[in-house]
Amino acid sequence: MTPEDNALVARRAKLLGPNVHLFYDEPLHLVRGEGAWLYDAQERKYLDCYNNVAHVGHCHPHVVAAIAKQASMLNTHTRYLHEGILNYVERLMAMHHRNINTAIMVCTGSEANDIALRMAQAANGKIGIIATNHTYHGNTTAVSQLSTTSPPMGGYASHVRHVSAPDSYRPLGGKGGAAHGRAFAAEVEKACQSLIETGQGVSGMIICPFFVNEGFPDLHKGFLDEAAAIIRRHGGLIIADEVQPGFGRIGSHFWGYERIGLVPDIVTMGKPMGNGHPVACVATSLELMTQFRGMFKYFNTFGGNPVSCAAANAVLDVLETENLQQRAEITGDYLRQCLKALSDKHDLIGDVRGSGLAIGVELVLDRKTKAPARKLTEKVVNGLRQRGVLAGSNGFDYNILKIRPPMQFGMPEADLLISTLDTVLAGL
Repeated sequence: MTPEDNALVARRAKLLGPNVHLFYDEPLHLVRGEGAWLYDAQERKYLDCYNNVAHVGHCHPHVVAAIAKQASMLNTHTRYLHEGILNYVERLMAMHHRNINTAIMVCTGSEANDIALRMAQAANGKIGIIATNHTYHGNTTAVSQLSTTSPPMGGYASHVRHVSAPDSYRPLGGKGGAAHGRAFAAEVEKACQSLIETGQGVSGMIICPFFVNEGFPDLHKGFLDEAAAIIRRHGGLIIADEVQPGFGRIGSHFWGYERIGLVPDIVTMGKPMGNGHPVACVATSLELMTQFRGMFKYFNTFGGNPVSCAAANAVLDVLETENLQQRAEITGDYLRQCLKALSDKHDLIGDVRGSGLAIGVELVLDRKTKAPARKLTEKVVNGLRQRGVLAGSNGFDYNILKIRPPMQFGMPEADLLISTLDTVLAGL
């Protein structure tokens, strides 16, 4: 790092506190972005293969202009009448299943998931909630209980149950396909019974329908049908967290729940909605919304403000005018083909999976034992960074390359990623 970067790291520790995570062994000092590219203080460019916040591309001019225009006229909370929030929610709800038709606008996915939990409680008077064991749904006190990756202070609350997340590479019960789905459903039933026996009851289950943090497992349409039926049989609701797979990222479908064949009761959305502007949403049916509003007096000062809605509306404009969902599908198919071809050359690549621009590359020490190559994955991620390509890692053992770029990522960018990854793998 440069002396200037070292000074920034020192200031950061002093002003923000210790252990505030930075990406990569040699942190990046970024100063600007454009499309799928980021630039550091020395004007070195980096291909961003990781950032889903800048969903339609870093600093997209249409989104920037929409934010600036609305900010120059008015920005206030939603206790005044304004068309912006109504126009946006109406447009967004038209993109969902017909059962999802009303929404609360908030600022973050954490807030959206926090509300979703309370919404499920309001629907049936139960408090028990089920989540997968390697997911991430945010960092409020309530939603931080949902992941086992960062155990909460004092341990987990008595109303939370975790079930093993699906893993198509190492399926529950040892068999893939329908057997895998049944094994997952059996875990859900066991969790429901535990909540019932302890008097918590089942308010619902919250999942990322594409299981991104768990490593992008390849799951057939209908995989969640039996598990969802179990939840509903016990009076619970299904919450689909679309923060990562939503808004066309997976290419084949606009929402992750559509791809897996699920009709959720509640949908939460976040990061990609405003292309970096803090805006998020929880959506449901009018019936469930009415029950929630009758029980909780919820208000969010900044949620749904005119500038946030202008940003979010502009993102939908860009998705449509630039046909980014179809582009994600085409580019993603090409990229996975190239990655699978690369696996013929490098034994470290055990599996390639995903859809659209949400792709996981599992790195293993041995293809027969499928032993995770966690330390080597760290070396690969840092090796890519040193060569101007930014990626991350996820999965149970953090041995899966996480490829989740801005939606303007195209064929030339895919080729650069493949050639750089080939170089890094060859140098291990």
